[in-house]
Amino acid sequence: MTAPAHEAPLPAAVAGADGVRVLHGVPYASQPGVRPLELDLYLPPGTSAPPPVVVFLHGGGWRVGSRHSAGPAFRAAVPSPFERVAASGVAVASIDYRLSGEAHWPAQRDDAEAAVRWLRTRAGELGVDGARIAAWGESAGGQLAAILGLTGDRIATVVAWYPPTDLVALPGDAGADPAAPDSREAQLLGAPVSAVPDLAADASPVSHVHAGAPPFLLLHGRHDRLIPCRQSERLRDALTRTGAPVTLETYDGADHMWLGAPDAAGWALDRTIDHLARHLS
Repeated sequence: MTAPAHEAPLPAAVAGADGVRVLHGVPYASQPGVRPLELDLYLPPGTSAPPPVVVFLHGGGWRVGSRHSAGPAFRAAVPSPFERVAASGVAVASIDYRLSGEAHWPAQRDDAEAAVRWLRTRAGELGVDGARIAAWGESAGGQLAAILGLTGDRIATVVAWYPPTDLVALPGDAGADPAAPDSREAQLLGAPVSAVPDLAADASPVSHVHAGAPPFLLLHGRHDRLIPCRQSERLRDALTRTGAPVTLETYDGADHMWLGAPDAAGWALDRTIDHLARHLS
């Protein structure tokens, strides 16, 4: 009987920028009727001790996107954002997860949790520290990173770029119709937000805030028209009320995906690297 794809031997690493080693297309989960879910693992240059690892979750409104991109601002970046983070000493596991055309919520959360379990199970083979795992995401991936940090097992810290954090309130914040059947949130949930408020709340990081939450760094464009900055403010306020550590930083003039502010993407990546180094060292 053939072993599941996620139990297969690891592929050989290839050379990336700045001494980073990359394992491409590694299956981390497989289940009947579903394609094997894969990640790309970026390993720091040789170190004396296993490095910590951050799970990256891509954006795309839960509808599109892939593990290969940290957003359009980095499309031509050399080294890539993942190589930059790995070169700083933190391994990056950039994962694919089921999109809303494949499965509805909570499949996306299940996939993120499966990736963390896989990293811990195979940490010795991978050469990473399975006890030091962080979550980082942009847009829809920021929502997943926040959910992972608030509901997952032993996530050390979370970085979320312009995340939707309160799906129940998002239509109002964005001036949209909560009964729209074709919104990104409705496609994620399988029904309009107004028709499934309990499910929308379950997919909202603000619903899962607790006093033991890990440190959060929220980065948001002040002029984001797709996911208004109010969404990050809601999560910051909820975390602050419980005494959980949280920092929200905004960038004036930046729209969603850091559009409209040429320096915002670089600023966000620098802040991310600094935060991960501080909380994973």
